[in-house]
Amino acid sequence: MADQVTKLLVRENLAVGESIPQEGAIRLTHVTNSGIIFGIDVPTVVSLIVPLLVVIGALSLYSRYGPFDSLPMNVAVALFIGGSLGNLIDRLVSGYVTDFVDLRLWSGYHWPAFNFADAAILAGTLLFITLVLRLQLKRATKHD
Repeated sequence: MADQVTKLLVRENLAVGESIPQEGAIRLTHVTNSGIIFGIDVPTVVSLIVPLLVVIGALSLYSRYGPFDSLPMNVAVALFIGGSLGNLIDRLVSGYVTDFVDLRLWSGYHWPAFNFADAAILAGTLLFITLVLRLQLKRATKHD
């Protein structure tokens, strides 16, 4: 919900390419992204099909193996699926995703603009990988 609301606010209040503030490390910049996460450019059909398949796959796995008995694992899956659905809604409705978090970091390095859905996908994925690796380590330790 926060993802869709923030994207709507950006679309209604900033022209494409407009930034507030004009200078600084953290800006809100209206960017349209027809690619995938962090603006990676791919053909349009891929940008529609891949996220849809990812969401269907994640929901299928979750329905088969979840809900997990671990709150952190459920949070990881929810972040990933929620973020994927947020961006998929944009693609289906307008053909692109609205990105707006614009980070210009050290030595002029410019991170690709992103949105809350992208952040949720990344956070969910990193949390999921961390939890799976910890589980594997725990299992390996028990068998030694």
